[in-house]
Amino acid sequence: MSRTFSAWVTSGADFLGVTGPFPVDVPWWAEVEPVAARLEHTLGVPVLVLRLLDADGGESGRDGHVTYHVEANGRPRAGALRRDHVDEGLLRTDDALRAPWARADGLRELLDWASRALAALGRPVTGPAEQRRTWNLAGLFRLPTAHGPVWLKATPRFAADEAAAIAAFAGVDTDLVPRVLASGERRVLLEHIPGEDCWTADAATVEAGVRRFVAAQAALSGRRPPGLRDRRDRALGGLVRELLDRRQELGLDDEELDRARELTHRWERLAGCGLPDTLVHADFHPGNWRSDGRPPVVVDFADSHWGNPVLDCLRLYDFLPEEVRPTAVRVWTEAWKTHAPSSDPTGALALAEPLAHLAYALRYQEFLDGIEASERPYHEGDPASVIRRALRAATHPSLPAVRTADRPDRAETSPR
Repeated sequence: MSRTFSAWVTSGADFLGVTGPFPVDVPWWAEVEPVAARLEHTLGVPVLVLRLLDADGGESGRDGHVTYHVEANGRPRAGALRRDHVDEGLLRTDDALRAPWARADGLRELLDWASRALAALGRPVTGPAEQRRTWNLAGLFRLPTAHGPVWLKATPRFAADEAAAIAAFAGVDTDLVPRVLASGERRVLLEHIPGEDCWTADAATVEAGVRRFVAAQAALSGRRPPGLRDRRDRALGGLVRELLDRRQELGLDDEELDRARELTHRWERLAGCGLPDTLVHADFHPGNWRSDGRPPVVVDFADSHWGNPVLDCLRLYDFLPEEVRPTAVRVWTEAWKTHAPSSDPTGALALAEPLAHLAYALRYQEFLDGIEASERPYHEGDPASVIRRALRAATHPSLPAVRTADRPDRAETSPR
């Protein structure tokens, strides 16, 4: 299945009309660069994609037909738009949860700020901003300058302070993270990182990335940056139990909820594995690594928190190519035994595999609680889905280190 899209086009307070549907090669709804390119070709004026209005079909933020609210910078060519009957109230509704970059004035303010900040650094913008991604979790733009591209990223109020997290890691390993050129409230300007995302990372890349990141986390243990969310083991367990009390919203049955609540007691034992609390990336999949053949640079710290680093290994494992997953587990456990000799990283993995899914259920619910209604199709059903993954992982663990370890709680994880 592929994505098609339509656009409701405005210019300031004026609704201009509708265009589409058009096909695009990229299935992900948030990837709006091809959307903007097609619309600029059709309308003959620059455009900015503001937000998702509706999704018909597709799932997990991809495929199906989506409708966007698009702001035109000027009047489109004659005949490029049609005056379909639409509910113009959807365009004018001022939702309190709407992201600043999903509003025309907020988006212009953001781009103006970036231009001023770069000019003050002697790197003035040399062309129009390239809108790469927009959705409830981020607005991402590529800005051309005479000294190479710069990335502008804006994040919502429920995101972590990326500039602070990056600064903490840069303090122990400068080359591990992107260089922050400027930052403001929920926005950063980042130096371009050459290379490619590491979705298909080989064993050598995985080993280099894991060893380097664990070393940095070990160096940061006990040095919590101000303002970072507290997601230490007992705190996280309590927050997940509060989530599970929202039975009606989750759509889980009583048996599923009871089994999930039993799993939350693992957090108390996880603390006993001796891994230090540190800065956790919390979305440490290989798509958030970039490499040009050298050790990877880690990006996207919007979910970062202070807590147990085991969650980063489990997130990485879930997204790596199958053939290099054992490398990630082996290197991660070896690295933590080196940096924290009295710890039990293998035992931590055995306890935490289902807990990682419960932690992401909490995070997905935070997304849903923090976004406007039209953006909910991106995350609807995700909390329940990953809670069910947690239940499966408790009875059928997938990590080789877990399968070969003594099971920590056979009675707790047996099927009912």
